[in-house]
Amino acid sequence: MPVDARTHQPLGMLHGGASVVLAETLGSLAANMCVEENRYCVGLDINANHIRAMRSGSVTGKATPIHLGATTQVWQIEITDERGRLVCTSRLTMAVLQHKGKQ
Repeated sequence: MPVDARTHQPLGMLHGGASVVLAETLGSLAANMCVEENRYCVGLDINANHIRAMRSGSVTGKATPIHLGATTQVWQIEITDERGRLVCTSRLTMAVLQHKGKQ
C-alpha cells in the first residue's frame, strides 16, 4: 500500500486507520480462502498497535493464521516498511458463518 497523501493523517504520517483497513482486508481475504464453499467469514474484532511512523514509501502486509476453528478464526497481520521493519501489528478475529439455505 502506498504511503502518500492518499493514506496520510493531517500531520503527514501514515494514518492508523489506513493500516487497519489494510490489515482487515488481508485477514478477511485470507479467512474466506480457508473455509468450505458453503461458509463465509466476517469480522468480529480487530485491534492494532502502531509501532513506527511513516511519511513516504510503501508498506506490505502479511496475514498469518493463529486459530482456524469451526466458528471463529484469529489472524495476525504484520505490516512492514520497505526495509522489513514493523510498522503495525494487528489481530483480527473472524466469525465463520454458513450461507442460509446451503448445507
